[in-house]
Amino acid sequence: MSSTAKEKSSIRKQVSDQEWQARVDLAAAYRLVAHYGWDDLIFTHISARVPGPEHNFLVNPYGMMFEEIDASSLVKVDLDGTIVSETPYSINPAGFTIHSAVHAAREDALCVMHLHTDYGIAVSAQKDGLLPISQQSLFPLASLAYHDYEGLALNDAEKPRLVNDLGTKNNLILRNHGLLTIGTSVAEAFLSMYILERACKIQILAQSGKADLVLVPDQIVGGVASQMSAVTVGQGAALTWPGLLRKLDRLDPSYQE
Repeated sequence: MSSTAKEKSSIRKQVSDQEWQARVDLAAAYRLVAHYGWDDLIFTHISARVPGPEHNFLVNPYGMMFEEIDASSLVKVDLDGTIVSETPYSINPAGFTIHSAVHAAREDALCVMHLHTDYGIAVSAQKDGLLPISQQSLFPLASLAYHDYEGLALNDAEKPRLVNDLGTKNNLILRNHGLLTIGTSVAEAFLSMYILERACKIQILAQSGKADLVLVPDQIVGGVASQMSAVTVGQGAALTWPGLLRKLDRLDPSYQE
């Protein structure tokens, strides 16, 4: 057995079954982000809380491409971004600033996904933000907030303003920066990001046609949240996640290592 294989086997034995499942799901999210072309080299992060009483979280090792990340390579940190378990990897503490703020403020934020997608950044730079011009846009609009750009996310003083802007919403457009979604599971955060990014892409494509856009009436936008629950029987993420994992298993199952 190679030294790398031994390290991976050792990590699996050191953690609980619940933590290992969290690691597998989070590694899957990183691989899926790479598969859909939403990654930004080694930058941006997806974090997930480790099950248990401690406020510990899993995050990507700094310098590793999203397509390389597996369950064993994820790094466990506390709310301050301090590594709390033995690992050969390091993290980008500055990159965890946004995530730590959201995790600390929202008990339901068990997964925080922040990405620099092309279409997401394009919409984040538009004064009116996400427009109700497609069915896809209505779902994020039902729980969407905005946070103005304050420069690189290095300043702890920005945290309370970001948290205040997010409030109780599950989708956040960071002006001139990118997208952020939260969920009570990795699956929820991923599905929210998938829909939000697709809505942004549709908007940019529609605007490129230079034609007048038809907006969905406000009364329809307001009723979408309950309609979505009815369509998915309240299990949107639970229904889509197993299929996404099967897709990954066909492409490259090494995310589970």
